[in-house]
Formats: sequence, C-alpha cells, structure tokens
Amino acid sequence: MSDLRDLYNDVILGHTKRPRNFGPLDGATGSAVGFNPLCGDKFVVRVRVEDDMIADVRFEGEGCSISKASASVMTETLKGQSVAEAKRLGLVFRDLAMGNIDGAQRLEDLGKMAVFSGVAEYPVRVKCATLAWHTVEAALAGSDQPVSTE
Repeated sequence: MSDLRDLYNDVILGHTKRPRNFGPLDGATGSAVGFNPLCGDKFVVRVRVEDDMIADVRFEGEGCSISKASASVMTETLKGQSVAEAKRLGLVFRDLAMGNIDGAQRLEDLGKMAVFSGVAEYPVRVKCATLAWHTVEAALAGSDQPVSTE
C-alpha cells in the first residue's frame, strides 16, 4: 500500500503542476461544463470524436489538485478509446473513487487511474476526483446542461 501511496503523491503532484491536454481544442465535436460547488472546481471538457473513437480530449478551468490531476489522467486514458470504452472507464473510475473496486489485480489493470483508489478514504474528495469524468460523459452525450456534483 505504501508503494501505491507514493505513486499517488507522484501522479497527483505531477499532473497538477503540469496537466496533460490542458487548453482549448479546435474542432471539438462535443463539450460540457462541470462544476463542483463544494470546493469551486470548474472545468470545460471538450472532445473530438472521429469514427466512434476519441481522437482528442482536452480540458480547461480551475480546480483543486485532485480534480486537476484526475482530469489530466482522464484525458491521457481516454485518448484513442472508443466512446463505449470511455463510458465504461468512467463507470470503473467512479467505482474506484468510491472504494467499490476490490482485488489488487483489478487495481493493476487500471494503470494510472489506480492511484485514485485512496480518494475513497476522503468522501468529500470523491466529487473532486469524479468531476471531469462526469463532465466528459456529458460532452460525449452532447448534453448542453452544466454538470454539477451536487
């Protein structure tokens, strides 16, 4: 568990200081705004889908270190995935953040997403970690309603 906690710190700090896929996305086919009123996190997630595959995904906005790192890892994870796989991974990530993933092997299969398993110990942080995932789901669905964690 100590190794996972060390990796958690490295990934969270690295993605917070240098978020991947941060900035505008030209040619987006979908976008959504997500807001966490509890701590003020607010992101815009944009996706470009080509032939049912996520060709690109980017985010902009401000948030705490957990929400920003989660959004950054999400973009790396979803790029190149099918829309169906992206939706499945979103459900898996939410289960992970809420502590509903069991088995060390399952955690290993999640790659960088596994570091967010510790979020389950802090229920108020679950909303921070899942905000970007809820927002990308809305962007993929073409929803024009803002996403809120409340």
